[in-house]
Amino acid sequence: MKKLTLVAATLFSCGVLAKGPLTVEHLNQHNKIGNVALSPDGRALVYSQTNGGFAPADTSHDLYLMTLGDTRSTKRLTQHNSRERAVQWHPDGRSIFFIANRNGSDQIWQLRLDGGEAQPVTQLPLPVNGFKLAADGKTVALSLTVKPGCQSLQCTLDAQAADAARKDTALVYDQLMVRHWDHWLDQYREHLHVAVLADKPITDAKNLMADWNTNIAGIDQVAFTPDNQQLVFSAKIPGVDQAWHTNFDIFQVPLTGGEKINLTADNPAWDAKPKFSQDGRFMAYLAMKKPGAEADRFGLMVLDLVTGEKKELAANWDRSIYDYQFGLDNRTIYVTTQDVGQFSIYAINTSFGDVIKVYGDGYAGSLQVASDKLVFTNHRLNMPIEIFQTGPDGSQVQQLTDVNAQWRAAVQFGDFEQFSFEGAEGTTVYGYLVKPWNFDANKKYPMAFLVHGGPQGSFGNMFNERWNAQMYAAKGYAVVMVDFHGSTGYGQAFTDSISRDWGGKPLIDLQKGFEYIVQAQPWIDGNRACALGASYGGYMMNWIAGNWPTGFKCLVNHAGLYDMPSFYGSTEELWFPEFDLGGTAWDPNADYAKFNPAAHADKWQTPMLVIHGLKDYRVPYAQGLGAFTNLQRKGIESRLVIFPDENHWILKPDNRVRWYNEVFQWLDKYTK
Repeated sequence: MKKLTLVAATLFSCGVLAKGPLTVEHLNQHNKIGNVALSPDGRALVYSQTNGGFAPADTSHDLYLMTLGDTRSTKRLTQHNSRERAVQWHPDGRSIFFIANRNGSDQIWQLRLDGGEAQPVTQLPLPVNGFKLAADGKTVALSLTVKPGCQSLQCTLDAQAADAARKDTALVYDQLMVRHWDHWLDQYREHLHVAVLADKPITDAKNLMADWNTNIAGIDQVAFTPDNQQLVFSAKIPGVDQAWHTNFDIFQVPLTGGEKINLTADNPAWDAKPKFSQDGRFMAYLAMKKPGAEADRFGLMVLDLVTGEKKELAANWDRSIYDYQFGLDNRTIYVTTQDVGQFSIYAINTSFGDVIKVYGDGYAGSLQVASDKLVFTNHRLNMPIEIFQTGPDGSQVQQLTDVNAQWRAAVQFGDFEQFSFEGAEGTTVYGYLVKPWNFDANKKYPMAFLVHGGPQGSFGNMFNERWNAQMYAAKGYAVVMVDFHGSTGYGQAFTDSISRDWGGKPLIDLQKGFEYIVQAQPWIDGNRACALGASYGGYMMNWIAGNWPTGFKCLVNHAGLYDMPSFYGSTEELWFPEFDLGGTAWDPNADYAKFNPAAHADKWQTPMLVIHGLKDYRVPYAQGLGAFTNLQRKGIESRLVIFPDENHWILKPDNRVRWYNEVFQWLDKYTK
């Protein structure tokens, strides 16, 4: 890998552009932009950059300051071994705050922009998970992991010491959930605290929810009220039913502590992300309407704090809002939403609910708003994350960073295009096609048919390290990705259509999409095709094996569901199967038997590669083991790859290399 970097650097210094296919080593070496924070006056921004080792040839992680305007300039702010994150500006614009582990645990630091070293803001006995500054710069809200019932941080420290002194290793539970994502839960919870900023570091903080045996939804879902005297936050009410409902509510609590008022008690579904307009007139938040549904449409609710009127903006606009920011005029709200294979920015008028598209090329995120511009991150099928800006109306789009300029100059990406066809029930269904990197129209190419997870998700115009379409194009495959019924970004009815129909319309869409693309693109060899998917995509590999057994030369099943009743008994977020499959596993009217891949195992015949992480508690590893056991007992060519240190995703760079190598060896074996 070091040799690759040196060769690339030599070629660039000589002015020679060495184009080649994307490799997994390239994928591991690109530079990554993380946290983005726009200054209060909109004239500068701070962002974090993690270098991958290609260009520059280091793996540092630091903060950079960019001044905006006609003459942009960028300078590096930090050069410390610790990783800075969660950057926020002081309201006066003269300094920034961030979290870093510089003295043994994650704490908040402040760095003045006129020079000097970062100074500690907190020296708490517990790590800081996240924080949010009040608009007056006097108070800070903190997310700390503590023991419920503890009124002091010392109480939590004592509990931790008692745990460490125990001779046994037993984990004991009296209610669900007992584990989440990739870890077993313990007795500690993420609680909202508050402290006052002073000239010396903060050493203590007040817990505003000490009596709650629940977590806040995240520090990004916490906001100070306009008078800076109270906090609002999203959380579930304590109870034994948290594993099987989605009823997050918005609560308000004084900074001095006391009663927590439920502001959304009238909505039994998910409420999230409260924010206030800068003039203090409005509080906005996102709200779903269907209890138990995690993929329902998030509508934008606005509460007028003067009149008390509450209404949903753009109630008839058929998109689910991911995030939003108030414009500085306090009468426009800019939102990001998934939109026909893109992640777009729209502007919504708070008075009339008018919706205007501002930007829609690739995946926009980390939206920041100034009086004369919007700043956001963006990535596409042929570009990792960079920072862009545009005018409030979408004009004058500019790319502000190009941190992977040399990296991209070394890679030849495959051309891509969006297509559509008539899917199940005559509905228009969309997909993406990526051509091989060295495409020759006179040649025939095998197909990699990628099926996304979720199932309420999408393989759109995005750059993804775990399922990167360009990786398959680099290996000489035509890459086809169909956004079947249930995919997001095509209206809520389309997303809802997969619930109670896991093996129905989605399979028809995949079959019709396969047939369409082979006819529309005669250079694709449909007789040399392999299908690949993870999570629900892995479920679909198991479902295809029994319900479309002659469709593909091979299958790749990553973290796929195999036996639905046992999945229900071992996953953690029970609200998901109970909503999507129509109830509990013992409900005779639910779909666990109807759409169970294991029930069709007698018809399996396609060679399958099965991959699973042992720390996957969303789809526990027994699901992958069950599929592999069936394949082996039936004498079907198969291979099982287990990653003991990975969860539902493959995240470690070396494991990513092995993952892609295993996948490509499997595809090549059956298609080339």
